Amino acid sequence: MTRDTADDGDGGDANGTTEPSGGRGGGRGRAGCGNCGCGEPSPGVPEAGRDEQPSIFVPDEGEVPDDGAGAAADPAGAAERAATDGGVESASGGSDSTELDPDAYDPVDVFPGGDLDLREGADSCYKCTSCDTSCPVAEVDDEFPGPKFQGPEQWRLKRKDDHDIDESITSCSNCMRCDDACPSGVPLSQMHNEARGQFVERQMEKLSMEYIRNRILANYRTSASLASMFPRTASFAMNFGPARWAMEKVMGIPKERDFPEFATETFREWWKARGGAQVENPDKRVAYFHGCYSNYNTPEVGKAMVRVYEHFGYEVMVPPQKCSGTPMFANGMLKDARRHAETNVENLVEAIGEGADVIASCTSCSMSLRQEYPELFDLHGIEDLAEHTFEALEYLRIHEDLEGELDAAGGLDDERAFAYHAPCHARNQGLSRQAVETFRDVDGVRMEDVGDSCSGISGTYGWKEEKYEKSMEIGAEMFEHMEDAEGEVGMTECPTCAMQMEHGTGYEIEHPLQLLEDALGA
Repeated sequence: MTRDTADDGDGGDANGTTEPSGGRGGGRGRAGCGNCGCGEPSPGVPEAGRDEQPSIFVPDEGEVPDDGAGAAADPAGAAERAATDGGVESASGGSDSTELDPDAYDPVDVFPGGDLDLREGADSCYKCTSCDTSCPVAEVDDEFPGPKFQGPEQWRLKRKDDHDIDESITSCSNCMRCDDACPSGVPLSQMHNEARGQFVERQMEKLSMEYIRNRILANYRTSASLASMFPRTASFAMNFGPARWAMEKVMGIPKERDFPEFATETFREWWKARGGAQVENPDKRVAYFHGCYSNYNTPEVGKAMVRVYEHFGYEVMVPPQKCSGTPMFANGMLKDARRHAETNVENLVEAIGEGADVIASCTSCSMSLRQEYPELFDLHGIEDLAEHTFEALEYLRIHEDLEGELDAAGGLDDERAFAYHAPCHARNQGLSRQAVETFRDVDGVRMEDVGDSCSGISGTYGWKEEKYEKSMEIGAEMFEHMEDAEGEVGMTECPTCAMQMEHGTGYEIEHPLQLLEDALGA
């Protein structure tokens, strides 16, 4: 028998007869005992909720009811009433039928798809809130609704034409820790990037100082290339007290931050002056994606990468390149990011065609090339680029006997202690322990992990006056652990994390490649 519900309005049954108030259907959701007419619930029978209706039973296809004169007298009529659970007539004529007639109903596409449809990812969210509890911004900002809202919930809302993106999306720092926390693989950061891009493109006032400030921060490569023409003058001017005060008042760049110094010789200038690659080996080639910071601010990291890889017999290529797009993603400048991505994909895919793998010394750059590019852009060769991209230390640990080479080198002459911070974007790539594991047995090196907290700067997030205090509050745990560590030199693979570590502790900060160069004597 198939269970059905009916709203008879006055306690009547399916045949229109009325029972006493203590019987089935009597009262509002109250089932009487039916024996004495007392009106009390029958033992073991719960009261119906206010939205429930008294239930009746509708016979299945071909079945003749035997519980009432009216039903037994009209078996044909009963058969015509074949219904599914809930009293809705089946498209195939019976509640137990497994064959559906496609012509009996019209499918409705609730969320129209596209080239980069996220419906499947949104449907995978079962609201466990693991992403929210892992979010460093939500921990310090009570007004930030968290990754779950910014991701699947906002994605569903913005399917409606009349729904605007919530402005809180600009408070997401793009640390991407939510991706790593989600147990069901919801593409949270991809949803955040797309929503942020739509908000900036459609809703942010393009003449506002906030937009202008964010555009400048997102396009750091442009500013740095200009500053590198007069590096000493630019370094002085950008940290001059009155200039910093004006930047905060006019543009909202916090005066507490120290702008990094610009190198007097960029990495690419050094590369050209040394005559390019010193090793030729068509069987072992890598294309170095140095990024903006290693080119304009810390060329010593790029130099260490080249020397270490040449020590292992690799031919290093340095293709033409632009910014990875990481700061552009974080600020919703997706059109800018795509323009840079087109150049990068074209030149790096060409290097891959010549037998090279792509190596990045910045974990945010490697994350961008291997994850964010294929998520956000449909460019020829983009999947090949993602497949062939590695972080610099990661690649050596995969392809070389790094432990044996370090043992043979004998370690450092003078003992050194380091406080190591794994960037969020390293964690997202499964690289959070690589530096500690690489150097833990090297003579003369003491490496201490300062925990899994976020540094708080998250690229350009901590460079905004309205986010500065929250940035420092997020980083407080890391600062405390660094100060408790034995070493007074910090270490990390991310250049902006390095800025925050130095800003919060005053420690000198190194890249693992620099220590590897020293340990190998490269």
